[in-house]
Amino acid sequence: MQRFLVRLVVNAVALWLTTLVVAGIRVVAFPPGEAIETVLTYLLVAFIFGVVNAVVGNTIRIVAFPLYVLTLGLLALVVNALLLLIVQWISSLIGFGLVVDSFWWGVLAAIVLGFIGWVLGLATRPLMGSGRSRR
Repeated sequence: MQRFLVRLVVNAVALWLTTLVVAGIRVVAFPPGEAIETVLTYLLVAFIFGVVNAVVGNTIRIVAFPLYVLTLGLLALVVNALLLLIVQWISSLIGFGLVVDSFWWGVLAAIVLGFIGWVLGLATRPLMGSGRSRR
């Protein structure tokens, strides 16, 4: 459970930093937009992105594996941009959340989000533990 919560916070912080760096992506907080609502919105969007990435993203990666090899992994940028657009669509159904201005902003956001998530993942690795049960 601790690992899940740390990963959720890492993804939310990475998403927040990405919205600061990439102009074409933003998160619209749940009204009235105070600090706690903004934090909860980022956590909710990070959760939605995690679920979409786990379900849709892994399915696409398995089915399109030959294309990944053929494009030397560059297809991952397109897939991650599409995942961000799916998260935008899902969050638009609830009335707040992620907004991506265009596909190309999604590609740039996917690059930045991946890099920031990787750096934060390295920094929080000691908090996540080894994943083994200690008895």
